[in-house]
Amino acid sequence: MTCAELLIHLLRDTYGVRSLFGIPGVHTIELYRGLEGSDVQHITPRHEQGAGFMADGYARASGQPGVCLIITGPGMTNIATAMGQALADSIPMLVISSVNRRDTLGLGQGRLHELPSQQQMISGVARFSHTLLDASTLPEVLARAFAIFTGSRPGPVHIEIPIDLFNAPVSAPASGQAPTLYRAAPDPEGLAEAARLLKAAKQPLVLLGGGCVSAPEAARALVEQLDAPTVTTINAKGLLGRDHPLDLGANAALPAVRELAAKADVILAVGTELGETDYDVVFDDGFHLNGTLIRIDLDPEQLVRNQRTTLGLVGDAGRSLALLLAHFSAPLKRQGAERTAAALSALDLVNDSAFSDFVPLYATLADHLPEAILVGDSTAPVYAGNHLVSQPAPRRYFNASTGYGTLGYGLPAALGAQLARPDLPVVALVGDGGVMFTLSEIATAVEARLPVVIVLWHNAGYEEIRRYMDANGVARLGVDIQAPNFLTLAEGFGCPGMLVESPAELANALANREASGPLLIEIDAAAWQRACAFSD
Repeated sequence: MTCAELLIHLLRDTYGVRSLFGIPGVHTIELYRGLEGSDVQHITPRHEQGAGFMADGYARASGQPGVCLIITGPGMTNIATAMGQALADSIPMLVISSVNRRDTLGLGQGRLHELPSQQQMISGVARFSHTLLDASTLPEVLARAFAIFTGSRPGPVHIEIPIDLFNAPVSAPASGQAPTLYRAAPDPEGLAEAARLLKAAKQPLVLLGGGCVSAPEAARALVEQLDAPTVTTINAKGLLGRDHPLDLGANAALPAVRELAAKADVILAVGTELGETDYDVVFDDGFHLNGTLIRIDLDPEQLVRNQRTTLGLVGDAGRSLALLLAHFSAPLKRQGAERTAAALSALDLVNDSAFSDFVPLYATLADHLPEAILVGDSTAPVYAGNHLVSQPAPRRYFNASTGYGTLGYGLPAALGAQLARPDLPVVALVGDGGVMFTLSEIATAVEARLPVVIVLWHNAGYEEIRRYMDANGVARLGVDIQAPNFLTLAEGFGCPGMLVESPAELANALANREASGPLLIEIDAAAWQRACAFSD
């Protein structure tokens, strides 16, 4: 077979890939010869950034790597933003691209799609970037990529194949079975010391991050044994189940949780960076851990970032939680539920003026789509939802407001999530500013018949930046942008749409939606806020 055919064969039969995201180009058409007649679904986004975000959403919802086929040059510069978002959140993404012929690389001859060094450019947003120089090494390079996804801290991996290698003859591999890899477990002596510290704690606190999403049972069992209030970050929402009595949610930046954290004598942090967009979203460096800090992470470098670590354990979050749990024979009594309830009562989120407009939004979504995956952009409803939303399971709430924080993520990532989980409803939460980055992906949703509900919060511009400008005495420039008629655009793509101005109208729209394709629900923010104020 050819190198291109071998690539598709390995992805499908060895690594179980069933969906690919890409836009065909003159440099990649040989890859599509390998796809012909296979059972691998190819989704064509309208922009390579959309391809990357779809792969990201697919990976977050399924736990399996999202895979992209990308053209040389501009295709790679277009997808780099999506790779940056995936890198920031440790999302497994495989980006396979073409590159110019081997005998022309680095010569600057003005070839089609030529970059001085595509591999060097993309290395900064990838766990590794590899240029294939010999077709026979393709199985080994792919094995390296999936080893990163399976056994290490995941993230994007880039493999570029020179166009003169696509038709190179290669032998089929002797075995089509991927190796079985087990992630690292922490040192037994370190685990025993961590257990000793936690047993002696009077006011313990647990911090669980996105690295824990594959182990909800172990996470829930351990925090219940410890009877410890637990922060679940944005990427860890749903880890303990909906409204668990020990769950503080993603509220580490708010005063009552900060006070509880500062008073904790022993803190266990698992699979979390302790980064500012989870613990210091008000950006005042006010989140302080004064007690003994135990950290568990697959990446040893993470153990010494952001906070002073007392005891660091290198290991997979899921295995570590289960092994640590074995050190506790009976539940401890630390008034964990009472401490959690007191902190949440002090926060009083549903009556906080910063969030009150969005309480009925999420209540309505929960009433009509209680099992939905909520995928967000950087937009006002998402900033509120990070604090308000509680989900029944992990992998059902993620967005681009943390870490890399790119705009345009919500819509295409929701499409990827819907492809990964056709059994669940998916809601894309977007704003009128951010959605313009990837609005064309509505066409992809229509074409693929993906029944994503697109909830578009229309507040006439970049409201978050307006507030920052006002607070800092900067004149409003570039933020009061003109919006198109979104309903007309949606109709042009073949997507039904409607304008709603109140929670009652949103409820009616959700109750009567057709689940055979996408639906755009545009919320007039000003009218919605008036309706909510009137109902109060």
